[in-house]
Amino acid sequence: MEIWKNKTLLITGGTGSFGNAVLQRLLHSDLREIRIFSRDEKKQDDQRKRLNNNKVKFYIGDVRDHASVERAMRGVDYVFHAAALKQVPSCEFFPMEATKTNVMGTQNIIDAAVAHKVKKVICLSTDKAAYPINAMGISKASMEKVAIAASRKADETTVCLTRYGNVMASRGSVIPLFINQIKAGKEITITDPNMTRFLMSLEEAVELVLFAFEHGNTGDLFVNKAPAGTIGDLAVALKELFKADNTVKVIGTRHGEKLYETLCTREEMIKAEDMGDFFRIPADNRDLNYAQYFSEGEKDISLIEDYHSHNTTQQDVEGMKKLLLKLPLIRKEVLGEDVAQYPE
Repeated sequence: MEIWKNKTLLITGGTGSFGNAVLQRLLHSDLREIRIFSRDEKKQDDQRKRLNNNKVKFYIGDVRDHASVERAMRGVDYVFHAAALKQVPSCEFFPMEATKTNVMGTQNIIDAAVAHKVKKVICLSTDKAAYPINAMGISKASMEKVAIAASRKADETTVCLTRYGNVMASRGSVIPLFINQIKAGKEITITDPNMTRFLMSLEEAVELVLFAFEHGNTGDLFVNKAPAGTIGDLAVALKELFKADNTVKVIGTRHGEKLYETLCTREEMIKAEDMGDFFRIPADNRDLNYAQYFSEGEKDISLIEDYHSHNTTQQDVEGMKKLLLKLPLIRKEVLGEDVAQYPE
């Protein structure tokens, strides 16, 4: 892609699942430099040895610390902001820590990007930010507001957002947990068999971010369309793939869990633009003088339904098995293929 030629990309949280996936995608592009910004020197060292590529440069720092962000931002053209605290139960017990990283950290990233005239910043959000009920989701919803507010004043920097659901077999997914329980002959522990979650791969998350990068106007939020399925069917699908007969134990919902996840609220669906595999939700760029906008009118919000994991395309056990067989972890464990795995 011509837009990458001789440019520098900064990936915050670049040692995580998304960072590794986007690195694999862009490592052999025309980018001059890819900077990995994170606070875990062990993961950086592992990644450096694994990649062994001079195009990738490593910066130790924390998005909470503006000075370390500012140093990493010098000479950068584009930013993919993936650094976050995202474990729902942990954030329930430490909500201020989630706020510092997810909200204040994002403000630091955008402030530094604007100061250094970065051309485009893509901030990664989550389905838990739509109608949030837990600290992680609330902090990510606030992050979205911070990014959109900043986009109104960032004249030379385009700030966009992406929002996506659970990434299958990534860090934090229940799939590796279920597989370990199956292989150890233990009970498969399920919070609620009727709970639904969106089903997407890490590669699809990368596609969403690259689509937003290519098509985004400042303040835009991009959401990918994805199928969903129940956690109960997911457990059955994995048992069948592994030809296992483990019993299933329902343990009840964890702190902050929802029965289903929403990717687009009804308020967003009113103004969403259907772009095939994605929705684009433009920012509300009205100012505080609301009276002058009264003539625009509004569609009847009661006629619009939000886009969530209960009303999207549902996958049954067979459909889930087909999706699971595309994942590197399943291809290795079930099919015996020697394929590169998502990082721990």
